[in-house]
Amino acid sequence: MRLLVFLFALCPLLSAFAAKPNIIVFYTDDHGFADLGIRGIEKDLKTPHLDALARSGVIAKHGYSTAPQCVPSRGGLMTGRFQGRFDLDNNGSSLDGFNKQTTIATRLQNAGYVTAQFGKWHLGPLPEITRHGFRHVYAQHGGQRFSANITADGKDRPMTDLAPEAYHIDGCSQAAASIIERYHEEPFFLYIAYRAPHTPLDAPQHYKDRFPGEMPERRRAALGMLSAVDDGVGLVTSTLKKHGLTEKTLIFLIGDNGAPLKIHKTDSPLDGDAGGWDGSLNTPLNGEKGMLAEGGMHVPFLIAWPGTIPGGQVYEHPVSSLDVAATAVGVQPLGDSERSAKASTPTDLDGVNLLPYLTGEKKDAPHEFLAWRWMAQSAIRDGNWKLLRGGDREYLYDLATDLEEKHNLASQHPEIATRLRAKLTSWCAELTPPGLALGPMAATWNDYFDFYLEGKPAPKPAAKTESDTAATRGWLARGGSLTAKDDVLVLTPDKQAKGCFITRSQINLSPPAAIHLTLKITASGPAAIAWRNDGDKDFLPANRLTFQLQSTTDWQTHTLNLPTTARVIHVRVHLPGAAEIREIELKAGK
Repeated sequence: MRLLVFLFALCPLLSAFAAKPNIIVFYTDDHGFADLGIRGIEKDLKTPHLDALARSGVIAKHGYSTAPQCVPSRGGLMTGRFQGRFDLDNNGSSLDGFNKQTTIATRLQNAGYVTAQFGKWHLGPLPEITRHGFRHVYAQHGGQRFSANITADGKDRPMTDLAPEAYHIDGCSQAAASIIERYHEEPFFLYIAYRAPHTPLDAPQHYKDRFPGEMPERRRAALGMLSAVDDGVGLVTSTLKKHGLTEKTLIFLIGDNGAPLKIHKTDSPLDGDAGGWDGSLNTPLNGEKGMLAEGGMHVPFLIAWPGTIPGGQVYEHPVSSLDVAATAVGVQPLGDSERSAKASTPTDLDGVNLLPYLTGEKKDAPHEFLAWRWMAQSAIRDGNWKLLRGGDREYLYDLATDLEEKHNLASQHPEIATRLRAKLTSWCAELTPPGLALGPMAATWNDYFDFYLEGKPAPKPAAKTESDTAATRGWLARGGSLTAKDDVLVLTPDKQAKGCFITRSQINLSPPAAIHLTLKITASGPAAIAWRNDGDKDFLPANRLTFQLQSTTDWQTHTLNLPTTARVIHVRVHLPGAAEIREIELKAGK
């Protein structure tokens, strides 16, 4: 009798090895922890399809991304390896290391899967996505043209730019559903990376109309974008159901990092709103995007496989987006001589196959510990204890009683802090380059740590005043500071910034447009002028003009004509180092 009970308990797990399951990864962008309706934290959002997905499977109560920023978190997800192992530490890192990695898509393609990518990529040029194991690409992530080798109805086309025919979230959802229609008799892996609710907050009015009443307009726009995501999840899951694939499909939904609140959650106008608060919320977690505090990388995280993983679970142990690759590989069918309840995981992956844990076969925690390093910050979670470092600062939290990270216990439990620091130091020594930090804390993150973790008053909003922008002639710096001195603009890059540029928006240059520069530069190298035309939501790769600058103590002058026939509304000037700018003039056509 005991043998029969044991075999019956193993049936769901053993059946998982009988055939290749379809695998779908939904990846949201700057999506705060609070913004899942089923959590019951915020009452103003509506996510019925996400809630249904959660009820059919597992809410990972402690689900983590690998970084508090877009590029590194995506590199970790796609490879199943912590991105610091191949020098992909932040958005400005070289992609050389990533390009040498084996992605989930490549592993599954080699196992006989049809693979397809939809939406935001952010790991190199869009036409090169197929190099990373994706057979089909529909990389729509805004209102601009995008790379695709399929149409929204799933038909093949050459890999070239495609003009959007629908709102980007809707377009990706429709294309994903079409691929399911096309390949419903073959195993498939779909990576659906919605650029939502990341800025620019571009939800069509009919989505925003679902959220009437008094609220910040940025919040309404974010809720509209998340409602479009929810509709897309509903379309994909209903298409699975139509073809009898619900119980043959393993689904993940994960956020890439926490919401950027910019401390003040300023409800600034949506026009030209790249940057700023994205309208999403991290409640009740402390911190935000750009921090290894919980608000920066403790994210929405759902897992469902009806018929294999029991539904209605809230899983208490910490899990990571690194586990996606290990689980996808681990649930592949084994040969008769190899089949067992313990699926193997390639040794080069840092994640864990979660299936035995989610089915109840294994009761212990999947991970001995989870660790992170991002810029000047590093952190480790071991059980419920978390050690967080930012520059020379160090914090110790008991997340069992203080998930909000309000009470630093480092002085009360120095032995625990010492133990975790030693373990974190050993782990960071394995990274490329090794070390607990990659440099000193930048001013922005010092401000964030002061406010969120030290309880100090919030710094003044970073928005420039009219007098500020008048002094710098309407130009602002990103990745550095811009000041005016004796009628010369002085650009000083941040020490940790991998790139620095000055930008000016809300302009109106009719073609032919040009920019005239007189400057001194401290470093030789490539410079670039990028611009956004009227109607463009983002800066397009085609709208970029590069030129060389030589370091010199003399003033040098450059006049560059912008090859555009459209009205220019936003300009960026990328420079290779610190600079003094005596003249910067935008010239419009007659």
